[in-house]
Amino acid sequence: MSEVPRIGVLNNLRAGKQGSRVDDVLALLRSHPDVAHEETGSAALLTRAIGRLATRDLDVLVVNGGDGTLQHALTEILERRAFSRLPMIAPLRGGRTNMTALDLGAHRDPVKGLQGLLEDARAGRLASRMVERPVLRVGFDRGRRVEYGMFFGVGMIRRAIGLTLDLFPEGRSQGGFGAGLVTMALVAKVAFRPRQGVLAPDKIQIRLDGETVPAGEFYLSIATSLNRLFWGIDPFWGPGSGPVRFTCLASNARRVLTTAPGVLYGRAPRFARPENGYTSCRVERAHLLFDSGFTIDGEIFAGRPDEVVTLAGDRRLTFLRA
Repeated sequence: MSEVPRIGVLNNLRAGKQGSRVDDVLALLRSHPDVAHEETGSAALLTRAIGRLATRDLDVLVVNGGDGTLQHALTEILERRAFSRLPMIAPLRGGRTNMTALDLGAHRDPVKGLQGLLEDARAGRLASRMVERPVLRVGFDRGRRVEYGMFFGVGMIRRAIGLTLDLFPEGRSQGGFGAGLVTMALVAKVAFRPRQGVLAPDKIQIRLDGETVPAGEFYLSIATSLNRLFWGIDPFWGPGSGPVRFTCLASNARRVLTTAPGVLYGRAPRFARPENGYTSCRVERAHLLFDSGFTIDGEIFAGRPDEVVTLAGDRRLTFLRA
C-alpha cells in the first residue's frame, strides 16, 4: 500500500437515506479533492460507476449505500474482477438496511464515519479499523451465475422483505427497523403452523457438507458470514468451524414460541435440535434445491423450477470499520 492510501467512494444516491445526510457526504468529498468518488442514482448504473473507480488503482473502496449496494460491489470485485487487485472495503451506514456496516461497527452517521476513516488514513491508523470476513459465494442458474454477498435467505425471510417494503414508508422503517418488526411477528405466527400465504412453508432439499437435512419443508433457511443481523439477532448456534453460518426452521418445528427467543439470539435451548425441526451449524458448503425465490442482502432474486443454489465462503476480504 502507498504511504497515503488511495481512497474511492461509491455513492448510491437512491440507497434509501435521502436528504441532508447524502448532501453532507458529497460536501465532505468536495473538501477532499484527492478522494475519487462516483455518484449513481440507479442500481443499473452501479457497474459502470464501480468500473470507473477501478481504474484509479484504489487501496480502499468506500461504499455509501445499503446492503444491496454493497452486494453489487462485492460481485463486481470478486466475480467480475473489476479491480486488478483487491481493495479494502469500507461500508457506510447509508442505506435502508445496513447489516454489514452494523456488524463491522460503522458509525451511525455516514458523514462522521467517512470523516474518521479519512483522518485515520492520513495518519496511518487504518490497521485499527481492519476486520477480515468471509464473503458468501452464491452460485445458481445451473451454475451459470454467481453473486457475492453477506446474507442469503429463502422462505419467510424473503417474503418478510417484501412485506416491509409494502407496509412501511420509504426511509429508515423500510430497513432494519421494519424488517425486525415484521420478522418477529412472522416468527410468532409460525407457532400456529400456517400452511398458506406469506408463511406457507417451502419445499427445499438441503445438504450441508454432504449431509442431508431430513425435513423436506421449511419456513426459512438463512446463511451468513456476519456475526449478527438486524436488531443484533444472531440465530446461529450449532457446531462446526466453516465460514458459512447456516440455520433452517422446518415446518414441523415444535415449541416455537418458547424456543424462538433463545434461537434468535444464539442461545438456543437443548430442545432446538434437527429432530425437533431446528438445524444450525457452520459449514464449508451448502446445497439447496427449491422452486421459490431467494434474497441476497435484501436484493430479491426470482424463483425458477428446480433451482439449485450452492453456498460457499471460500473468499475473504478485508473490511474497514467506517
